[in-house]
Amino acid sequence: MKTTDKPLVWLHGEVKTPRFSSRARVEAGYHLRRLQMGEKLSLPHSRPMPSIGTRCHELRIDDENTTWRIVYRVDSDAIVILEVFEKRTRKTPKEVLENCKRRIRLYQS
Repeated sequence: MKTTDKPLVWLHGEVKTPRFSSRARVEAGYHLRRLQMGEKLSLPHSRPMPSIGTRCHELRIDDENTTWRIVYRVDSDAIVILEVFEKRTRKTPKEVLENCKRRIRLYQS
C-alpha cells in the first residue's frame, strides 16, 4: 500500500469464508483496492447510493449462488465500509439503509 492510498475503515461486515467464495473475495478485494488507489468505479461494479448519503456507493459482487453488496463511502482520507449483505430482492432493505445512515452519523461524531 502506498502512502497516498486510502485505508479501508470497516464499520460493519466482513468478506470471509464461508460467506464469500474464494473467487468472490478476490473480486471484492480487487475492487476495494482500486477504490483505495483513488479510482472511481461505475456500473456494473458499483452504483451511487444517494439515499444513504453523499459519496455513498454499493459495490456489486456476484458469487456462485449469491449476490453480495458492500456499501461504502468515499472520504478524502479513507474508504469507509458501512455494510456487507446478501442481496435477495431488487430493492435494498430499509433496515440496511437505516443502519448505514446510523453508522455514518456515529463515525462522524
